Order: sequence, then C-alpha cells, then structure tokens
Amino acid sequence: MSLVKIKEYQPLTEDTAIRLAVSLNLFPESVNLSCREIGDGNLNLVFHIMDSENGKSIIIKQALPYAKVVGESWPLTIKRAKIEADSLKLFGQIVPDYVPKVFYTDEVLAVTVMEDLSHMTIARTGFINGETYPLISKHLGEFLAKTLFFTSDYGLGPGAKKQLVQQFINPELCKITEDLIFTDPYYNAETNDFEEGLLSAVKNLWQDNELKFHVNVLKKSFLTEAEALLHGDLHTGSVFANPCETKIIDSEFAFYGPAGFDIGQVFANLLFQVIVNNEKRNLFIKHIETVWHTFRDEYSQLWYEENKEPLAKTERFLYRNLSKFFEDAIGFAGCELIRRTIGLAHVADLDLIEDDVKRLAAKQQTLELGAEMIKERKEIKELSALFTKVKDVLK
Repeated sequence: MSLVKIKEYQPLTEDTAIRLAVSLNLFPESVNLSCREIGDGNLNLVFHIMDSENGKSIIIKQALPYAKVVGESWPLTIKRAKIEADSLKLFGQIVPDYVPKVFYTDEVLAVTVMEDLSHMTIARTGFINGETYPLISKHLGEFLAKTLFFTSDYGLGPGAKKQLVQQFINPELCKITEDLIFTDPYYNAETNDFEEGLLSAVKNLWQDNELKFHVNVLKKSFLTEAEALLHGDLHTGSVFANPCETKIIDSEFAFYGPAGFDIGQVFANLLFQVIVNNEKRNLFIKHIETVWHTFRDEYSQLWYEENKEPLAKTERFLYRNLSKFFEDAIGFAGCELIRRTIGLAHVADLDLIEDDVKRLAAKQQTLELGAEMIKERKEIKELSALFTKVKDVLK
C-alpha cells in the first residue's frame, strides 16, 4: 500500500523513505535508488535519496515525536513539520532564491520532501573549515528584510497578518526557546551543560540580578510582540552556502514574534567566528555590517514602496522601527551567545577548539560579551559601538 495513504504516523526507515519517494512519482519504479539517513540535528530524521544513474536526488525530512538530543523522555509534537513546510512555502513566495523548493508535504507522516542542497555546505561547518562565503551576508540581509517586511502589518495589512499569526501559532517549539534561551542559562537548570572551568563565570551570571532583569524584558518581547513571521532558529547551522548561493532551512521554530530576534540570531552566530577566528576577525565583522546594512536599506525601500499603512510612510516612524529592531537584535544576540556556551545546545565554533586554555578563554569572553550586550543594548546604538565592545572583550 502506498505510504501516501497511511492514516497514522510511523517513523520512516531508509526502505520506506524510498517507497514514499516512488509512490509520489518523484522517481520511476524501475530506477535503482540509494538512500542514506543523514540527520545530525536534534529533532528530525533526514533522508537523502538519489538515482545513481542520472544523479537526481531529493531530501525527505520527518519530524520525530521526541527530541533526539534527549530521547523519548522529551516528547514533541509532530505538528511542527507542518509549521516548517508552511513557512518554507511562504518564504519561497517572498524570497525564492533563499529557501529550498518544497515538493510534497504530509501532515500525518510529518514529512516534508524538498530540494536536495548537498552541492552546498552548512555555513557553520564551512566557516570552521576556512570558507568565507562572500555573498552570504548580503543574502541573509535580503532574506531578513523581505521576510520580516512582507509578513508584517506594513507588508500585508493587519487583516492578512492576523490570519498568518493564527496559522503559525507554535507553542511547543516556542517553549523550547523560552526555556533554553531566556530561562535555563540563568539558574542551575538540569539542561545546562558547561565545563568545570566555567563554573565561576556561570555563577556570576546566576547572581547578576541586573542581567536577569534585562533577560526577562527580552523574554517578554519574545512572548508578546507579534511583529513578523520569524524563522525562529536562524543560526549558521540552519544555512546552506557556497560562494554563489545561500539557502535557509530548518524553519520548524517559525512563529510570529519580534523582528529583532531573527536578526540577533544571525549577529550572534557570526560573532562566534569573530571571537574564535583571529585571522579572519575583520572579515566576519564585515559580514555583520553587510547583514545589517543590507537589511536596513532593503527594508527602508520596501517601507516606502510597499507599505500598506499610508500614515506610517514617514522617515520618523521608519527610524523608530529600525532603531527598535537593532536594539532588540543586540539583546537577543547576547542571549544566544550565552545559551550556546552554557546551555543544552552548543556550537561547534567554540566546542571544537582543541586547546583547553584557548577554548575556556573563548567561552569566558563569549559569556562576558553576551552579558554586556544584553545589559547595554540601549547604549549600543550602532554597529561601531558593538564592535568597540567586542574588541574590548577580546583584548
């Protein structure tokens, strides 16, 4: 029986993934297909299926009903697969060059069949291996500008936006963010994971009441400000890149939230390379500048040309929005720096530093920088001020 007609969820295997691909007429039945399970993330199965004769290939991604990083003791809704598929389709309408094509989705199986991007590399891996991707920051800036504008009240109109807010209610995945980014790193939570050599620095964070106040302000923004449809997990591990192309994947955390959150995620994950990559520090600083300047310029153009709110088309109101986005981005980036250093899910940028002394020093600098960005985000009004702070911390 065709897997397409199955009425209840079951995890795919390499064999059943092939059967699904054939049943969807994505390959002829007579073809010799190979399949590998390549998922290395925390939440999903990912299958790479290829026709060895002509090289045609696809990706099948399936949500698991639990978090792989923990196991079946951490159950998760498989409805997140529909959130991811719907968000990729919507982003594909807005910025088709920057997301994979979606060929098929199945809500029961929690499956998304999409374009194979294996001719590209995960950006974080590429950065660690010495790649620089000269166009990635321009592409990310454009992706942010267009998705954050065209899913907002100004790009859609309030009525259409409210319909999308309802469609992208995503409480279970949002709770992961609320806990792992805005809560657990700031007290002795079981999910935290850090080296013994960081204990003193971590205890200082736990005892910093001013820091925790500002984190709660940022968490309130995340909980209550439905400004635009966010990717929700836009780090360099969710980006495929090569010298010419950039593709954003893994949008199962998509929901309506504060626009600065996605921008801050990008800032933070480029800052990891600023912190650890002495030789190319200025290059990654330039990447951050390009992300923001591209976002600012593209968003501003859309503001005047595509705005559905005629009374909002003023320079003053645009400046107000951009200033808020930037301030929020600095604060959210600080939260990302801290949680990726001592929380449940780390980044290889830091963890793969082999020298113990250098690794601990980089992590201590990351914690210090993150805390200062959170507490001083209102004073950091432009990128030059941010980079001065970064260089002071890294001295």
